[in-house]
Amino acid sequence: MIFNNIFGYEAKRKRLLKRAPTGPLHDFLSVPFPDEKQLFIDTPILSVDFETTGLHAKNDKLLSVGFVDLFANTIPLKSSYHQIVRSKGRLKSDNVTIHQITDSQKNQGEPLRVAIEALLKALTGKVMLVHFARIEREFLQQACINLYGMAPMFPMIDTLMVAKKRLDNRDVAYDPSTLRLSALRQRYNLPEHHAHNALNDAIATAELLMAQVNAMASSNKVTLSDLLL
Repeated sequence: MIFNNIFGYEAKRKRLLKRAPTGPLHDFLSVPFPDEKQLFIDTPILSVDFETTGLHAKNDKLLSVGFVDLFANTIPLKSSYHQIVRSKGRLKSDNVTIHQITDSQKNQGEPLRVAIEALLKALTGKVMLVHFARIEREFLQQACINLYGMAPMFPMIDTLMVAKKRLDNRDVAYDPSTLRLSALRQRYNLPEHHAHNALNDAIATAELLMAQVNAMASSNKVTLSDLLL
């Protein structure tokens, strides 16, 4: 199954590359994805998080982008990036309460193009790490459709699914709330973090993945195929 997923990613990458417009998306697609046989510790990973106005990529807006590198079991903070994204319309008060991004900050943000170009450049040749993959996958693909007319595929690791797989293998009932980022960090004795900030959540997700891998049997032999969606 994993082999088929990787083969599908690479095959589609090559097909999309042939019709990608010159620019950031073409550059991203020009570089092969990491090999599934690579050890986790040898795999370049980019931990990514988005703050959005809602859960539906076609109707809601991307508010901020945060990311940071994860490589060789370290998180080089100099690689961190956080950008608020400019968009039209006023934010709902309950939404602002969650992400703490105001209309004034949003209106002074960078255009979507700037944030997505930075993300694609940083993501080139790496695996994308997220917590709850649907949001980042769908919003990034929709952004690429809006900007470049096409949506690429992304090999992804989802810390939520890594945790779910572990629980499912134990064949025990569990409360879905235990799969939240904060709950999983608590399980691995990681400190509390300021949630709903894209960069903070990206760093928190990278820390969680390291803890998850280190808790696995023969953690030094964990490969990319053990973690991919």
